Amino acid sequence: MCPSADAGVPEIPPSPRGVRVQRVVTSGSIRHGSNSVELENNVWLVGDDERCVVIDPGHDGRAIVKSIPVGRRVTAVVSTHGHQDHINAVAQVCDATRAPSYLHPADRMLWDRLYPVTPDKDLADGDVITVGDVDLHVLHTPGHTPGSCCLYAPALQVLFSGDTLFPGGPGATGREFSDFDTIIDSIRTKLFTLPEETVVLPGHGDATVIGAESPHLTEWVERGW
Repeated sequence: MCPSADAGVPEIPPSPRGVRVQRVVTSGSIRHGSNSVELENNVWLVGDDERCVVIDPGHDGRAIVKSIPVGRRVTAVVSTHGHQDHINAVAQVCDATRAPSYLHPADRMLWDRLYPVTPDKDLADGDVITVGDVDLHVLHTPGHTPGSCCLYAPALQVLFSGDTLFPGGPGATGREFSDFDTIIDSIRTKLFTLPEETVVLPGHGDATVIGAESPHLTEWVERGW
């Protein structure tokens, strides 16, 4: 586990009321077919000194909870999609913080493989999750999974892209329930319409900005991944 101030994420100024972004990197293995795959995940904390939202709690719920100071209330635990590495610490974090879990209902078939209970709240395109003076706008961006969502915080000029957009291209679409044409359409219509200076904070690896990625859309379409 490590906090966000590193070479992979630019400094993001806090909002006027002190809402800031922190990255916690967790690691673990997941089953992919008959193989075990090691992954590092970005878990994002967005909030002020009093409250925060946890985005994509994967692998190590104890480490995530330990990164949240005592007295800072978690108001939402949001999964951008239902893949195991983005939800397998939801139970630990929700149990420890008593915060509600959020997931788009189109990814329930993935959630149900891991959990016998339903998520507390559904995500839907156009929803707004507020923390302090920052609104997180839910953008439904199917393709990586049917229920994939991104969270856009215009006050911070930040997009939490889950596994929809990375430096150099879209998220993988070689797994079940994924579709390349759909993710390209989501990126074109929902993400590349955002301001070019918007910082993209993905579910794995380093950050990028919309303006660095949008000129390459045709290239991604032509290569097919």
